[in-house]
Amino acid sequence: MYLLAIDWFFILEKFLLIGLIVTLSMVVAMYATYGERKVAAWLQDRIGPNRAGPFGILQPLADGGKLFFKEEIIPLISSKFLFILGPCLAMITALLTSAVIPWSTPLHLFDKDIPLQVADINIGILYIFGVVSLGVYGIMIGGWASNNKFSLLAAVRGASQMVSYELPMGLALIAVLMLAGDLRMSVIVNNQIEHYWHIVYQPIGFIIFFVCALAECNRTPFDLPEAENELNFGYHQEYSSMKLGFYLFAEYINMFISGVVMSTLYFGGYDIPFVNEANWDINQNLLAIIGFAVLLAKAFFFVFVFMWIRWTIPRFRYDQLMKLGWRTLIPLALLNMVLTAAIVLWFKK
Repeated sequence: MYLLAIDWFFILEKFLLIGLIVTLSMVVAMYATYGERKVAAWLQDRIGPNRAGPFGILQPLADGGKLFFKEEIIPLISSKFLFILGPCLAMITALLTSAVIPWSTPLHLFDKDIPLQVADINIGILYIFGVVSLGVYGIMIGGWASNNKFSLLAAVRGASQMVSYELPMGLALIAVLMLAGDLRMSVIVNNQIEHYWHIVYQPIGFIIFFVCALAECNRTPFDLPEAENELNFGYHQEYSSMKLGFYLFAEYINMFISGVVMSTLYFGGYDIPFVNEANWDINQNLLAIIGFAVLLAKAFFFVFVFMWIRWTIPRFRYDQLMKLGWRTLIPLALLNMVLTAAIVLWFKK
């Protein structure tokens, strides 16, 4: 009786979409490592990877094979369950964020409109913040379970850094929510399509969000949890094989998803710039594919900027990192939020 009431097509549709997003994130993470090496080589006037396949495009497969076949080592004095749990948590939380992203307009298949969004929940932004906040446990647990003083110090650095930079990031997002009037990601995108992209109204908020995203992803100049000159190898010093690979993949997936989130919140998501798609007389599925490609192009641009910054700006000292977060970004985000509230109230009179 209950089995007949289940919409199996809906469940299959969601599973396929989840599989597509996970596969896309993994492929992007793989080739982001290749892209990072090429960007570094370009900025430093080198050649970069060019041996494995044409132009070195098979280098990520070689690196993945190397990680799979490396010896699996778990230190005897470590907490084994937590030692394994740490990289798993980092990977899972990196992938979960993508569930509420509207990737494009719906596809029309089998006489049904299939939304390219796993879950359009009414607390989309809060969901992202909740999952991002859980990501710190992967770093903290991995560093503590290693029973290594350098790893523990790096994990404490990572935890305090993420907590410090989540505050201004949240305050910057409140200003976006005031403009959109809703927490759902689909409504935020539609609000930008109907009016202007939020970057027009919130340039300061976007800069704050971007800086905080760098810190959340542990990217230079905020890569203090992995400062080799101070902490050897950071919080994943004791890890090897694919457990280390999970940590490295999680960083690149976080970077990609951060680019997607910034594109969705501030740059119209899948909206094509300077074009009114409603006037196009084209197939609905083709329009969805174009929108998906546009969103990916925006996200890849942010990934490139992340890499550009890494090979351009030196690492901050830890006291400079904390000072920037608490003394500069939080007051600036509060000021931006108050000004946005005043302007919104003024125009709603």
